[in-house]
This record gives sequence, C-alpha cells and structure tokens, in this order.
Amino acid sequence: MSFQHFTLEVDGDGHALITWNSPGRSMNVIDAAVLEELSAIVEQVAADAAIKGVVIVSGKESFCAGADLTMLETMSRACAELMASKGETAANEHVFEESRKTSVLYRRIETCGKPWVAAIAGIAVGGGFELTLACHHRVAAENARVGLPEIKVGLFPGAGGTQRVARIMPPADALQFLLKGEQVAADRAKTMKLVDEVVPAADLIKTAKAWIATSGTAKAPWDIDNFKLPGGPVYSKAGMMVFTPANALYRRETYDNYPGARAILQVVYEGLQLPFDVALRVESRWFAKILRSPEAAAMIRSLFVSMQEINKGARRPTAVPAKKFKTIGVLGAGFMGAGIAYVSALAGLDVVLIDRDPETAAKGKAHSEKLMNEQVTRGRATPEARDAVLARITPTADFVALKNCDLVIEAVFEDRKVKEEVIARAQNVIGDTAIFGSNTSTLPITSLAESFKDRPRFVGIHFFSPVERMGLVEIILGKQTGDVALAAALDYVRAIRKTPIVVNDSRGFYTSRVVGTYLREGHLMLADGVPPAMIENVGRMAGMPVGPLALNDEVAVDLAWKILKATEADLGPKAIEPRQKALLEEMVEKRGRYGRKNGKGFYDYPQSGPKRLWPGLADLQPKKLDPDTIDIADLKARLLAMQALETARCIEEGVVIDMREADVGSILGFGFAPFTGGTISYIDGMGSKAFVALCNKLAKDHGDRFKPCKLLLDMAKKGDTFYRRFPPQARKAVA
Repeated sequence: MSFQHFTLEVDGDGHALITWNSPGRSMNVIDAAVLEELSAIVEQVAADAAIKGVVIVSGKESFCAGADLTMLETMSRACAELMASKGETAANEHVFEESRKTSVLYRRIETCGKPWVAAIAGIAVGGGFELTLACHHRVAAENARVGLPEIKVGLFPGAGGTQRVARIMPPADALQFLLKGEQVAADRAKTMKLVDEVVPAADLIKTAKAWIATSGTAKAPWDIDNFKLPGGPVYSKAGMMVFTPANALYRRETYDNYPGARAILQVVYEGLQLPFDVALRVESRWFAKILRSPEAAAMIRSLFVSMQEINKGARRPTAVPAKKFKTIGVLGAGFMGAGIAYVSALAGLDVVLIDRDPETAAKGKAHSEKLMNEQVTRGRATPEARDAVLARITPTADFVALKNCDLVIEAVFEDRKVKEEVIARAQNVIGDTAIFGSNTSTLPITSLAESFKDRPRFVGIHFFSPVERMGLVEIILGKQTGDVALAAALDYVRAIRKTPIVVNDSRGFYTSRVVGTYLREGHLMLADGVPPAMIENVGRMAGMPVGPLALNDEVAVDLAWKILKATEADLGPKAIEPRQKALLEEMVEKRGRYGRKNGKGFYDYPQSGPKRLWPGLADLQPKKLDPDTIDIADLKARLLAMQALETARCIEEGVVIDMREADVGSILGFGFAPFTGGTISYIDGMGSKAFVALCNKLAKDHGDRFKPCKLLLDMAKKGDTFYRRFPPQARKAVA
C-alpha cells in the first residue's frame, strides 16, 4: 500500500519506521487525508506479526505544527446544513462523531498491541503532540519543543490530551500546562514527564528502536492494573486542594470569558474519576460543545485562519519580486529604535543604528545586549548566538553609514520637526532604491513624505512597544506610497517574524486611533465619578489585558495630552472632549504626572512593591458615584462598543479595507477582547442591528460619541455583516 504523507519501512529486527513527510508543506499538519492514511498504517502494523514495534518520526525539521483548523470550518458548514435539515440533535451528533475521529485513532494506536515510540525533533504541538502522548514512549531531540496551544484559539486539546497529561503529572501541574498553552523545551518536558528521553537529533531513531528491543511495552500506564493517579483521587484531601483554588484562579484570570478554559477544568475534573475510555468520550463531548461556541469560531477565524493568510502575504502586491534584506538602518537609538534594531539583528540582518552621538547610539545597542543576556541566562540562547546578534549591530552617529542600507526606518521622537530633520539627512546618503519607513503612531504618513524626494519609496512602519514582545506591525500607505515600498515593508516584517496589517493614511491610522477611544472612555468614566478601581477592573472583565488608566500610563499620559492638543489645533475644539482635556491638563501640566516613565501617572510606582492607583485621583473627580448604583454591564459595553464603533468608522472612511486585518490588528495591537475574535467580529457576533441598538442606547445615556455611523445604519437596515459585505478579496476603500 502506498501513501502520500507517510512512508513505512521495516528493518530486519521487526522495527517499523513510519516517516511523516506531507508533500507541499514546510511542516506536517493534521488533516483528513493524514488521519485516513495513519489509520490504515495502524491497522497494517497491528495485523503484521513480523512487526515488533513502531517508531514514528518526521521527515521534516519539526514533528508537527498541529491540526489544520480549516477542517473545522468545513465541519461547521456541514453542521449548519444539518441544523437546517434535521435539527440540532443531528447537528450535535455530527460534530461529536467527526471531532472525535482523531481521539479514536490515537486510542487505537495506544491499544493496538504493538509498542509505539514517538521520535520528536523540532516542534510538536497541538494534535501532533497529542499523537506522541498516545505513543508508549517519547524520545525527544535536544532542539525539541512541545506544547498544547489550543487554548489560544478558544479550544482545548480534544484528542486525548487533557486525559493523558492529567495522568502523567499531578492535576495542578497538568492544569497549568493545559491552560497556559505554552511550548516547553525538551529538558523541561522531560522533567515534567511529557517526554521520556532527550538525545542528540542524530540518535533519535537509534534510541527509539533500542527502547523497543530492550523494554518496549504496548500498554500505557493507565491501562495497567493498579495504576494510581499521580495526584491521588479527585475526592481526596490532595485532590480537593487542587480543583477548588483552580476554579477561583480561572475566574480571576479569565472572568469566565473563555468557555474553552472552563472546559479544561471540567474535563480534567470529570475524567480523572472515570475509566480512561469513558474519560475520552467525556473529553470529546466537551470538545464538540466548545467547537460550536461563538468564542471558538471567532478566535479560530481571527487567530488562526486570518492570521495565517495575513502572514502568508494576503495583502502583498503579487507583481513585485520578493525582497531579501541584508542591511537596514535605524534612525534613533531610544527604546523603540533599539527594539527595532534588536529584532532585526535577531532575524539575521545587519543593522546600522544611528543617534545624535556615538555614546547614545551605543546605549541603544546595549539594549540588545541586555535582552540577549537574559536569553542566555534562561537557557534560550547560547553565548555564541548572543555574540552573533550583537556583532550585527553597528552603533554610530554618522549618517554616511546608511549608504548601503536596503531599508531605513526612522524611530526618533514623535515630533514632526525632528522627523523631518532626520528624513532630510538620511535621503542625502541612501541609495536610489532604498525604502524609507517612518515609525510613527499618529503623524500622517502623507505629510511626512513631503520631506522625502521620492515619495513612492516612503511608507509608514508602525511598531508597538516593547518591540521584542509585540507581534504586530502596522504598515501605513501614504497617498503616494508605491507597491514596491509596500511589498518591501511586508517582506521585512515577515523576515523579523511579526504579523503585518496594511492600512491607509489618517490621523492615528487604525490602531492608535481605536485604542485612543479606549483611553478616552476610561478618562470620561473617571470624570463621571466611577471609582478608579472599578474602571480598571471592568476593563479586564470586558476582556482587555489591562484597564484604560493603566494602559495610558504605559503609553505615557503626557503623550495623550500632546496628541489631544495637536488634534484640537488641527481640527478645532469640537474634535476633542472638554472633560478629557481638563483631566489630562490637570495630570500633566499641573501635577507633572506623565505615567510609568516618571513613576507617577494614574498609578504610583514605588521603588519596592507593585504599582497602585494614585489616591489623588479622587480629588480630580467632579462628582463621585455610589458603586452600588453603577451598572457593570453598561461600563463593559462602553469600553468594547466604543472601540468597535471606531473600527467601523475606520472602515467607512477607507482607512481599513480588510476585515481580517481589523480583527487581527485589534487583538495583537491593543489586546481587544480576544474571545470576541476582534472588533469587527464583536459587531458581527451580535449582529449589526443589535450593535446599532446598543450604540443608540449608549449615545442616549452617555453622549453623541456613541452614535452609529452611516455604514452601520445601512448594514443594520439590511441585516448585513462586515465579513459578508467586505469579503477578503475586496481591495478598494469603501467610503
């Protein structure tokens, strides 16, 4: 029997070697064809008496990147058809039976009567790692990393992962591993008993076969009589000391916004009280339920399907050849410029880092040295790798060093005159084909490009702070930005392994403009008399990573004040909110509270101990509301609906033209409630008619800033959704 995705070889000792090497893919992923072939191989191996054991290995650098979640979209469509034709029960049963096929196959591997060994190199995550957990022994290469990240797209491991992990390690450790969804390196995985041996990559197969020959067993520990749970029975003193606090921690961390996380607690709790095969069915039932949740559907679309399409170049001009960069220039060695230099050098690019004098430029390089030293200390990088990264960064004050750069990114202070000065100096020395990118969060790219002689080569490249941690880059097209500059910017972002979104020029572009409304709403709640702690807590309850006051401290209160003043100067007093102006003026001009950067903003930042809300905020509130009279749901709606409404306005004005980028950008750029799928999925999820009704209610209660735009009114009238009205192939502004 021949296979497309696997090869099967049997040596003279009866050891079968299954090599997984899916054609046309850089990494193995699990799809329907893979499952069908693997099932046939399992039966072939089980029926062949000459085969003593099996080793499964990847023919690629990594073992498996997990399941192809686009399979779930096909399942959802079939489910919808069944709902319409045969009702909900039939639809539920279909999802249950289809989604548990992988779990059934893995259990067949585990009970087929032949010992299986997983030889893991590189990455093994999701359903791929669950496959290795179903093997009787796991040998990992030194470069291996394993994990179950399904929680990050609103799901949980549904192919036996929750049940096997919870029987390998104590339930407290298992829950932490499952709920975090992080990858762990081989040595740590061995300590956690997720893998059994760690060896050099060259010894993987030899070690795996040796285990079969010497001690191979065809039974998992939980299939052996007298198996005892590593944490003891659930209904024991030790067991109850796990699940009661785990539930409290779940509520504190998620505010019950993530059904997938809640399901992990449920299936581990229930499963550990049941025979293993029954526990697998419980896991499958819960998986089918979560799979049909709106949260999972939204998160899968935005954080897997859309993000994958964006990262593969969905917005890249197809006629422009790919650009490979050798040397880039970074103007400005402050915190942002230093971060850009670091991620570029880390990606293998040579970097010329320029500032006003050699000492300041050297300080920028020192930022990379600090970050790399931290990686070395944590065992995530070698001293040699650190030295190689640092060798790629050349700090200097000499603009002539930019002569051979393929791309130059200015990251100087957010001041038009300062930017125009460095743009003028740089363009006198860079080549005629070099692309120039401006890292600005608010200044319109079209106006900045006026200082550049060849405007089609000028593009906005907006990074987020801290650069090394944030996964998004916002690319802004000025009115004269050409396809070559856009393609180069996208190629560069891909080279540094970040996710790009492309937006058109406007004040604040997309991300800064929308997140500004979140900050403003926090300011106005404060002016309304809402207790500061309640504002912050409700922000997190709504799904944001931090409250609006804490976020303002991070981006700097004085920056918010400068942006407000610039907006008023350019657009007039009607463009700003007087109460917000009064608050920021008091904070910055009169109190000198600039945010975290000077240790005092909406929070105080003591040298020892955690930050805490500044008690003086109470003195800045014209009135104070009784907390018992405040509607928490109303506060949450204000914070989320305002951001979604501003996104709709950006679409109406043609600033954002791809709904995928609106959603992905809102989650990666400013942490908009990931469980909703992003700002546009938030609207589509409740329906345009319901969202318009919500906006009208908020406008009546809190002011005209909540009035829905014309686009939304038209969509509500037609019962339309953003993803239906503006499908991904749409490339024109909608204004």
